[in-house]
Amino acid sequence: MARAPRLTESANAVFTVLAQAGTATRPQLASLARLSKPTVSAAVAELEGAQLAAHSGTTSSGTGRSAAVYRLGPAAGAVLAVDLGPALTRVRACALDGTLLAEATGPRAEAADVVRDALFALPADAPLRTIVVAVGDVTAPQRMRPATAKAGPVFDAVTVALPAGVPVHLENNVNCAALAELHEGAARGRHTFGYLRIGVGIGLGIVVGGHVLAGANGAAGEVARLPYPWDDTLQPRHEALEEYIGSRSLLRRAAQTWPEADGAGPRTAERLFALAAQGNGTARAIVDRHAVDVGRLAAAVTAVLDPGLLVLGGSTGAYPQLLAGVRAELERLSWPTEVVSSQVGDLGTVVGAARLAVARGVQTVTRAARTKD
Repeated sequence: MARAPRLTESANAVFTVLAQAGTATRPQLASLARLSKPTVSAAVAELEGAQLAAHSGTTSSGTGRSAAVYRLGPAAGAVLAVDLGPALTRVRACALDGTLLAEATGPRAEAADVVRDALFALPADAPLRTIVVAVGDVTAPQRMRPATAKAGPVFDAVTVALPAGVPVHLENNVNCAALAELHEGAARGRHTFGYLRIGVGIGLGIVVGGHVLAGANGAAGEVARLPYPWDDTLQPRHEALEEYIGSRSLLRRAAQTWPEADGAGPRTAERLFALAAQGNGTARAIVDRHAVDVGRLAAAVTAVLDPGLLVLGGSTGAYPQLLAGVRAELERLSWPTEVVSSQVGDLGTVVGAARLAVARGVQTVTRAARTKD
């Protein structure tokens, strides 16, 4: 990894706001960084000298004056985001202003090759600043069970494919998807909400005041651990709620109740929901019951958090066919809470991971040894 150059505090501040803005003039940078124009001019010259900023043209104002426009330079580098999903691995490489530079998708078993494909597509002169890997587990701290427990050999293979010396950060995949909804999806403009993912597993991303709530153990939102079932004759089992609501159990229940007269039963959630949309009565009843189950989980979440908004995502949770049933069951059991479907879909985790990687990449550059102005 190329070492970030030594920068003054003002150059660090200008670099940070330029990364956020994408392009800006010196007056705009002065306003965003809250620095004087002479200080910004010196900072821009410093960044240009380090190839962290570059001139990208001019813009004209209404008075006829033109101003130089700046963008990040080639030495700013790039970041990598990896989503180790249950079926697919998705990778995005971005510049530090968020511009997409490369992406790749492939089967989970070929995760290392997918990562290599994205790295190969990066500009040769772009130093890689940081890597964020989204996994389906608790990611902090060390006293908890290892964050790679559910990633296993796949994570090990991906690690081998990553360039040596580049910082690697593990993030929870549901929290990443919640960030994507916050900035680019159904929760834009909302600072407090819950992102409830229902798929092979279940999870909750909690956003409060515009920030993801991690919890003391990094395990906030692990709704799979809610005690289930609650019954006088049954003992709650470890992650039994996830086992019940997850898509595998949903399909098993469909197979058990599917009448021979309806032909072959659905083998995927996609097929089940498609049949329900086509008017198949059995499929519709199964989907409606699933909506009730998700609605009860939503009621538990609402009782604790009162989020005001719940975004439903995941391989089954994102289907709009669930909305009416979830809303009705939530209204029956709790107070009014808006429920909407995800707008970022399957890309949510890698989009959110890329946003985190960009923020960490900027920090990597600006955290270099600083001098006084």
